[in-house]
Amino acid sequence: MIWCSGWRLAAAVSNAGGLGLIGSGSMYPDVLREHIIKCKHHCKKPFGVNVPLLYPEIDKLMDIIVAEGVNIVFTSAGNPKTWTSMLKDKGIKVVHVVSNKKFALKAQEAGVDAIVAEGFEAGGHNGREETTTLCLIPLIKEAVSIPVIAAGGIGSGKSMMASMALGADGVQVGSAFAASVESSAHDNFKRAIVDAGDGDTQLSLKALTPVRLLKNKFFESVAEAEAKGADKETLAQLLGRARAKRGMFEGDLDEGELEIGQIAASIDEIKPAAQILVEMVSEFNKLIPQIQTWSL
Repeated sequence: MIWCSGWRLAAAVSNAGGLGLIGSGSMYPDVLREHIIKCKHHCKKPFGVNVPLLYPEIDKLMDIIVAEGVNIVFTSAGNPKTWTSMLKDKGIKVVHVVSNKKFALKAQEAGVDAIVAEGFEAGGHNGREETTTLCLIPLIKEAVSIPVIAAGGIGSGKSMMASMALGADGVQVGSAFAASVESSAHDNFKRAIVDAGDGDTQLSLKALTPVRLLKNKFFESVAEAEAKGADKETLAQLLGRARAKRGMFEGDLDEGELEIGQIAASIDEIKPAAQILVEMVSEFNKLIPQIQTWSL
């Protein structure tokens, strides 16, 4: 959700009854502080901050999170042992994102309060194992004793119900909100999400860090390089710097990196975040009596 989830989206989701998250991975420390302050002003309900643990100035981000009184932190892309104890000592709830059983157990050992189990369908950076949500959720639920939040391919009440049936205690939604009115993504990117069809996303850059992208000119350049056996250095040079910002925030649909999940094929309208959430919950609730009638 980098370049997509600023204070407007986080506040809108929390105000509608979900837990909005500010995506700090694309923010300088002073920008994160500004977003937290604005979110507190526009939202009187709980919200959190997502922090990629590989962020170069992470100590500054954590200092700001503590100083501004954020109560919930979702961590990802790194070792949860590094920061979990400090955050919990400050009374902050910690949730860590994983894509396999091994790291789920390590996160639990580190003392996190819950785990996000993110399947292969998800947008952005993804697990190397390519384990789908359908397989991942029960695998991790059986391995740990703390709450498990499902992620990856979830954008409807039906997929939320399916995740709960697999054992999830909650769900995390990204792509659907990336295309919301309050998303800070460029309108070009939002329209590209709406226009995406089945098969228009694919995992790429596996030799670096696997990332699911919309297919465009940049994606095809990477695919061509990978087909020729490009090494990490070549791919890193091709990726360059600020490629995601160029695509998702500045709207360059040709040369930008367009990170989105497979669920994009089911998104056909740019809607307010509150409407997305209400429609999901309504669909979920309507399924309950239907499922209760099922029997073998």
